[in-house]
Amino acid sequence: ESDLDELEKTVEPSWPKLVEPLEKIVDRLTVVWGIVNHLKAVKDTAELRAAIEEVQPEKVKFQLRVGQSKPIYNAFKAIQESPDWKSLSEARKRIVETQIKEAVLNGVSLEDNKREQFNKIEQELERLSHKFSENVLDATKKFEKLITDKKEIEGLPATSLGLAAQTAVSKGHENATAENGPWMITLDAPCLFAVMQHARNRALREEVYRANITRASSGDLDNTPIINQILKLRMEKARLLNYNNYAEVSMATKMATVDKAEELLEKLRSASWNAAVQGIMQEIVSCRVENELSPQNMHM
Repeated sequence: ESDLDELEKTVEPSWPKLVEPLEKIVDRLTVVWGIVNHLKAVKDTAELRAAIEEVQPEKVKFQLRVGQSKPIYNAFKAIQESPDWKSLSEARKRIVETQIKEAVLNGVSLEDNKREQFNKIEQELERLSHKFSENVLDATKKFEKLITDKKEIEGLPATSLGLAAQTAVSKGHENATAENGPWMITLDAPCLFAVMQHARNRALREEVYRANITRASSGDLDNTPIINQILKLRMEKARLLNYNNYAEVSMATKMATVDKAEELLEKLRSASWNAAVQGIMQEIVSCRVENELSPQNMHM
């Protein structure tokens, strides 16, 4: 924060005095928080979660301070309005334009009371997003299926059988081997993909498929209320920024619009629909199934 204080005091509308020091400040946080996110993904623990929960509000607060800095915003505006603007490269012009747009999207132009409301929304959205991810991770870990009959996992490659046996060992089945089992099936990506792509057991594929697509959708880990609250807060945020919906906010810094994105999706749907249906019908014939293919048989 001391570096940000210094930048705001000494900022000038020039590349060396604005963009370069700002980039160093932002990159420092980005790199550190990137490590935190990586650890959260690969080595999740209760202690790490507690530590993240403690510092996360300060992280968001700092990001908002950078995004809502009037001295920095005004300096970027000054660059855009200066006689030197035309001499800047297209890349640098794009950077300046994006910084100005992102500052507006971060609430730099809001009145004090609306900015305070905006900041509360941002803090809550960050908290909800973090909780959403934790619920998905916990639901993923929760699913375990122990298999003792090798016929039930026919088709799985030897490496996948070895991984499933290794998982079984870690869960207390000390004598588990790739050859004789038992095998522990989980929703971790290597196991999930192996089952969906190679297992001949349709019932197993369906069970794993349904467990995967319904993660964090019931019980204590149900993300439905969180999703609803995120949608509500995103709409409030959009309206504070004078947008009709959050989709418009998301597209504001992109080289497209909501209408153009929807138009592209419709073009893709129209162009691919008949070919996709034909492909599915061919799969039905080649697989010799009486009815249409189930999702778990088309997945991955």
